[in-house]
Amino acid sequence: MMSRACSWARAHPRSTALLAGVVLLTAWARWWPTAPLFDSPCSTVLLDRDGELLGATVAADGQWRFPQIDPVPARFATCLIQFEDRRFRRHWGIRPQSLVRAWRQNHAAGRIVSGGSTITMQVARLARGNRPRTYGEKFMEALLALRIELRHGKEETLALFAGHAPFGGNVVGLDAAAWRYFGRPASHLSWSESATLAVLPNAPSAIYPGKGHEALLAKRNRLLDRLLAVQAIDSLEWSLAKEEPLPGRTRELPRRAPHLLATLHAQGHDGQLLHSSVGGSLQDRATEAADRYAARLRANEVYNAAALIVDVPTGEVLAYVGNLGTAGARHAGDVDIIRARRSTGSVLKPFLYADMLQSGELTPDMLLSDVPTRYGNFTPRNYDEQYSGAVPASGALARSLNVPMVRLLHQHGVERTLRTLRGMGLHSIDRSAEDYGLSLVVGGAESTLWELAGAYAGMGRVLNHYGRMGLPYRQGDIRPPHVLLQKTRPSDPIAPLQGPPVLSASAIHFTLKALREVARPAEEQGWNHFAGQQHISWKTGTSFGHRDAWAIGLTSRYCIAVWTGNASGEGRPGLTGTLAAAPLLFDLFNLLPHAPPFEPPYDEMARAAICPASGYRAGIDCPRADTLWVPPTSLRTPTCAFHCRVLLDPSGQYRINEGDGHMATWFVLPPGMEHYYALGHPGYRPLPPWAPGTMGTDEPMEILYPEPGARLLIPVQLDGTRGHMVVEVAHRNADATLFWDLDGAFIGTTTGIHRMALSPPEGAHRITLTDGQGHALHRNFTIVSGANSPPATHVP
Repeated sequence: MMSRACSWARAHPRSTALLAGVVLLTAWARWWPTAPLFDSPCSTVLLDRDGELLGATVAADGQWRFPQIDPVPARFATCLIQFEDRRFRRHWGIRPQSLVRAWRQNHAAGRIVSGGSTITMQVARLARGNRPRTYGEKFMEALLALRIELRHGKEETLALFAGHAPFGGNVVGLDAAAWRYFGRPASHLSWSESATLAVLPNAPSAIYPGKGHEALLAKRNRLLDRLLAVQAIDSLEWSLAKEEPLPGRTRELPRRAPHLLATLHAQGHDGQLLHSSVGGSLQDRATEAADRYAARLRANEVYNAAALIVDVPTGEVLAYVGNLGTAGARHAGDVDIIRARRSTGSVLKPFLYADMLQSGELTPDMLLSDVPTRYGNFTPRNYDEQYSGAVPASGALARSLNVPMVRLLHQHGVERTLRTLRGMGLHSIDRSAEDYGLSLVVGGAESTLWELAGAYAGMGRVLNHYGRMGLPYRQGDIRPPHVLLQKTRPSDPIAPLQGPPVLSASAIHFTLKALREVARPAEEQGWNHFAGQQHISWKTGTSFGHRDAWAIGLTSRYCIAVWTGNASGEGRPGLTGTLAAAPLLFDLFNLLPHAPPFEPPYDEMARAAICPASGYRAGIDCPRADTLWVPPTSLRTPTCAFHCRVLLDPSGQYRINEGDGHMATWFVLPPGMEHYYALGHPGYRPLPPWAPGTMGTDEPMEILYPEPGARLLIPVQLDGTRGHMVVEVAHRNADATLFWDLDGAFIGTTTGIHRMALSPPEGAHRITLTDGQGHALHRNFTIVSGANSPPATHVP
């Protein structure tokens, strides 16, 4: 066999050479390495979860060129083949007959009137940059067309043409043309619209919608006639297609999520086709709700707002309103507020509460002290400038009371709280514990709406997973939101957190319960009723100076985070989370279906006897105990010390140390807490006074400031004078007179309100207070100079 083939080759050298040339040409075309056909920049195109267009950017070269899509819609493919290359399915990328015919026509006319190019050769011409038409260039196009056919096949060749052909003006590619001329994707085009686009690449600079109307109409109709002739359409479709008008001019592309598009583009997704998790319909309705709400904000000269809706089980972003469409350039309307760092106000408090529950420092309703408090130069104040004296921990969280929460932070530790916050994905909170200090949970930190929504949704995901699967944790439950579906590379480089849960399911359960069920301040009562119906746990926050207003709501299915304010940082009266952000939060929840309540994680909870008056574990003196579910760590908390047994005289009006009388159980708060608690609770019964002539054994006074052993630094005022420290004392008897002594020297008296400004010199000091009954109270503290001394608390 081999010898016969060799003999034939020697007998037919020309045929052998031709055959070898064909083999080499085929091998070159099919397997020889080659650069990508097209490297032109593309537009960044953002689609919703159903493939509908949310928006697009113009490509770097100023063209509207969408990334190539596959496959080409059948109607457009039929129209293109019938108009440009009727034998497209039957040739190998080159049709010699057409080239010869074109050469004859050009020779006869003395100029180029026909190219004779197949669709594949047109792809080759586009890939080579539309170089001047010469016979040499035509030969190179023919070679490249052969390569394209052998490497890519017919369907991909059609896709290459549809993706890179010019369609008039600065519109390149079928999908960009469909949106620019008809306002919808190419797959939804009619026969008439497909025919209109199919004829445009033939002379894109001469005719396109808005230019050469009559010529374009004639070309389209001739193509429709051809489609009827080859039975691609029937007579009714032909008649209706001819009745359709041509588009007048290019349309504006949708701008349904402009801030998300800009952010993804800036994150390195330029030139990509981005499939997002955003629901197009929900996005439109959320944007409309925010724009309607903008009028209310503008009345208070507030011009910016943002909202994020996250699916809790998956972490997918369902709606992304980065700013108000009404803001405009004057008010930074192009800024994506969702990714901007802003003061967090009170929205970090739930994480502190949950962390202390799981660490065994709290029971859910444990009484906290809400009294005037100073930690050096930091004096936390409640929003209403009032004090409750004593408040349940759950109530302090729901009412967003600053004083008790700061006292909890001081007890728990700033460093521990920072570890929890960062473990929940709040990576923007990146300064040291010393920098934040005790202001951490009352607006001293900055984070983003993106991170906060992820942290709150993470709490819901941990609880959901526990209730659904009966397991305490799943890796990845705590992770940032994600907005791009898996077919697109992730938009956020932060990986899901690994290891044990940052917060336990039981701690999260009681935290969300407090944010859902506990009585709210009067101005939030209406929203609280709405939230209860939909099982929404929600938290508001307001930054110092009324610059930022937050509202974050969570159900088992959805997390919605809202921010309102001015991007410039200008504060406005009344810009609070309750008044300026919560209404929009609940408007957005109205757009969503109701979600079922969270399942309590009973396997991660314990039953305990709880004193209903103090919220502590019941002690031996508590008159009543309720058996309640609590986090198991709450079993480590101390028992109630607020109930005590006292001996009363036979009349029950006085306390006595010994003698005839009867024992009674009494609920007793410390003097500082009692003073403020009694003001708001007329039913509170203070301890009966001691019988005349009886010296009491309890302590009727409490020094609120300074703390025992405090080291204080007294500043110099602006006018050069030395400042003061203010000592504050509470006494059970509102009419008591206190006698003040500093280092053995009498310095004055106070009655009713017991405060005194002092400016002692550097060194150790001892203050002594004595009431009219002879009860004395002492407190040691040290005044330091600030230079070459251990850390001290700065006095305001």
